[in-house]
Amino acid sequence: MATQRYNAGIQRAKGLLEIAAGLYDSSLSYQTQRAAENVLQTDTDLGRVLRLSLGTKKSETRPEVTLSFITGSFREIIAVGQGHCSLAWVNPSVLLTMAYRGTGPFPKRLPVRTIAVFPSYDVIGFAVHASTGITSLAQIGKDRIPLRISTGVIPKSSLTGNATMFTISAVLKAAGFSLTDLRRWGATLHSAPRPSDPSRRKGIEKGAIDAVFDEGIKSWGKTILEHGFRFLPIDGGVLKTIKALGYRPARMTKTRFNALTEDLQIAMERHNVPSRVALKLVAKLAPMQRDIVTK
Repeated sequence: MATQRYNAGIQRAKGLLEIAAGLYDSSLSYQTQRAAENVLQTDTDLGRVLRLSLGTKKSETRPEVTLSFITGSFREIIAVGQGHCSLAWVNPSVLLTMAYRGTGPFPKRLPVRTIAVFPSYDVIGFAVHASTGITSLAQIGKDRIPLRISTGVIPKSSLTGNATMFTISAVLKAAGFSLTDLRRWGATLHSAPRPSDPSRRKGIEKGAIDAVFDEGIKSWGKTILEHGFRFLPIDGGVLKTIKALGYRPARMTKTRFNALTEDLQIAMERHNVPSRVALKLVAKLAPMQRDIVTK
């Protein structure tokens, strides 16, 4: 049986791909503990934006297929729609929905399609401390409340460069105000580079923050509930507007609420919290069910 091998060009291309992938498991990477999710996550000092092209030589006589891959957000979807790239991996998926429909930041429909979905429970939440007395997003705009908000990093140029901040901006616009309005009313915006950033948790625990508008609620949701916050509903005209763009509402079901309670109990057991104290904390969570559970 003849020995099989890749041709020299494939060997070089494939070799470089494997080297690049292997760098994420090298000394350039490190691990961080995600306490809220109880996972050990690999992070890296390497870049994470991918631009990969598989091209051909002009000297080739046999027709070859050229492909290009890219990761990113709005601009990368446009690049695919215009034929500059073959495939883009973007997050969240609603970006592609808006591009397909020609809504949001896309003035017209783009000729793009979804070929695969990578499952990710990534939800944006709007939460305020109970002491503010706020029960809806519209109330914030109506009363011009100067909140101390922890949110994502606001791009210097355009919110369309950041999917999270574009979404937050779209929701606030549907509610009748903007981030600029909030600043004009005296609100302060604390930018967190990622949802699980320690500075956010510290601000919540010390009372320096009374609102959180951000994605990745699985990393900060339990913390705010333990410190007297509640999630604001996205309903009525706001929900109608957001759904028209392509977003889908997420519900805090009884199952998810019960999981919050179970996670809290497990965490307290792991940290040797006395049972009498644990019971009191769980009892504090129970009355919040009506504010949290939507179905």
